[in-house]
Amino acid sequence: MSREQELEQEGEIAADFIEEFLDTADLDGDLEIEFRQDRVYISVTSEGDSNLGKISDPSTVEALQELTRLAVQAKTGQLSRLILDVAGSREAKNQQLKVLVERTIAKLEETDKPQHLKPMSSYDRKLVHDMVGEAGFVSESEGQGKERHIVVSKP
Repeated sequence: MSREQELEQEGEIAADFIEEFLDTADLDGDLEIEFRQDRVYISVTSEGDSNLGKISDPSTVEALQELTRLAVQAKTGQLSRLILDVAGSREAKNQQLKVLVERTIAKLEETDKPQHLKPMSSYDRKLVHDMVGEAGFVSESEGQGKERHIVVSKP
């Protein structure tokens, strides 16, 4: 099976799982599946009055994303790196990370000491590394597993 076919299979399994979840929770949503940078991206949206707000909190979306990844792994035997967005939650999370980076850089400039961030997912760490680099600062990940975090410093 080619990588493209694997991604399509992953997307189908994930979409089935999410649709079943939405039905069980009596939530309305439309799914859009995209394939970018060797990952499956699934967006759940709804037009007009929607009850998706009940599950669009970034921490709730993160939990649903993990459950979806586990469902894919259970069926394929392969780890999933899919990214889930519910009602624009991913953009809200990006804004939270942007504010975190801005505050961290301000504190770094004030104290002149490297700043350690709290542990976060690998996807969030990648976004933070990109934001820190764009701002002209240096970041690196430290720690293992659930304790892996970013340290921001001056170049």
